[in-house]
Amino acid sequence: MENRILGLHHITAIAGNANRNLAFYTQVLGVRLVKKTVNFDDPGTYHFYFGNEEGTPGTILTFFPWEGIGKGINGSGLATHIGYSVPKGSLEFWKSRLQHFNINVEEGEIFGEKLISFQDPDGLQLQFIESSTVDDRKVWTTDEIKEENALKGFHNVTLTLKNAAPTIKVLTDIFGYSLQKHEGQRYRFSTDAIETANLVDIIESNEIEAGKNMAGTNHHVAFRVKDEQVLMEFREKVIAAGLNITTKINRDYFYSLYFREPGGILFEIATDNPGFTVDEPLNELGTSLKLPKQHEPLREKIEKVLPKLS
Repeated sequence: MENRILGLHHITAIAGNANRNLAFYTQVLGVRLVKKTVNFDDPGTYHFYFGNEEGTPGTILTFFPWEGIGKGINGSGLATHIGYSVPKGSLEFWKSRLQHFNINVEEGEIFGEKLISFQDPDGLQLQFIESSTVDDRKVWTTDEIKEENALKGFHNVTLTLKNAAPTIKVLTDIFGYSLQKHEGQRYRFSTDAIETANLVDIIESNEIEAGKNMAGTNHHVAFRVKDEQVLMEFREKVIAAGLNITTKINRDYFYSLYFREPGGILFEIATDNPGFTVDEPLNELGTSLKLPKQHEPLREKIEKVLPKLS
């Protein structure tokens, strides 16, 4: 099992305002700010990590809040929907909570699982899904969001593509996923290497306009592996499939590889190690600004440039 893809590691999206993004995810949705750092390539921009208490892989949604960036288009060639697993019976709680914050909510069902769909303040498409499989992941709770309603972590991610076949080949031949269900334009792939955050849905459609990667869209989808040895084994598999892939990159909290799958979506493979407690104790995660080593000498300058968080 250990040399396999272990479902989703994290998903990274783009926001247009740091304070609004932070308030929505921590206060409205009640997830934990696990890490407050900066974009490696653009240290004047925050990189927020939201997850459960420990920031367990499969619960981590991250954002680059580029101040004032225009609104993107959630279309083909992008990961368009993020599905969170929520406890059975909690959808009514979420529906009324979101409506209380003037967020438009739509009820629905995919493959027999009840869900609600809505958008975050930037237009990122989120779905809260009552999973048909047991999900006993530890949740992060707040004064307003107790255990019986709190977000468990990812259920699935949905990729929207004009032509699904080459992407499906990556999922099945390289990542070890298999087709679980198919209905109309939607295909669901799963891996049995792990019980949760193990689903990738694909919507194949010629009618959907091309996505534009700005605020309210997903930047990349990261798949999870145990450690660097397994990471490098997958690098060889991606190269053998004729795709370009980066060298190993140290992201401080995990090691990564990046490649574009044939449909144009940026995929990352990321390790479990070393995790988010490498530079902060568990009870203090997300409380202070952590900088990548190469940017530490510029801390004063960077802190001046970053938006003040309220």
